[in-house]
Amino acid sequence: MQDFHNLVVWQKSHAWVLTIYNLTKRFPDDERYGLTSQLRRAAASIPANLAEACGRGGQNEFGRFVQIAMGSASEAEYHVLLARDLGYLGTQDYDSVHPAIQEVKRMLASLLKRARGQQSSQRETDN
Repeated sequence: MQDFHNLVVWQKSHAWVLTIYNLTKRFPDDERYGLTSQLRRAAASIPANLAEACGRGGQNEFGRFVQIAMGSASEAEYHVLLARDLGYLGTQDYDSVHPAIQEVKRMLASLLKRARGQQSSQRETDN
């Protein structure tokens, strides 16, 4: 078990969520229960799943929750693209949040690879 606050990917994804919440305040009111809600939920799911991963025992569960965080990051990335294409996000806002979520996804991929490597090492030790 580890403290999720110490994970740089958690720190970056948390900061990204705060940015998303601020940006979505400007979305149309009729999107409150649509795109605004979906984007916020997907974004917040990234650091939430990392926190849960750190609270679980064992590398298998850790890897599973990192994988869920990766899925949420991909979903959020799409919602940001959709918001841009619908005109809810300007080019400047999109150009600031899109590279940030791509960085988070790269970090999650690396974390997942390490977690799976540790799973393999643990299985070899158990045999």
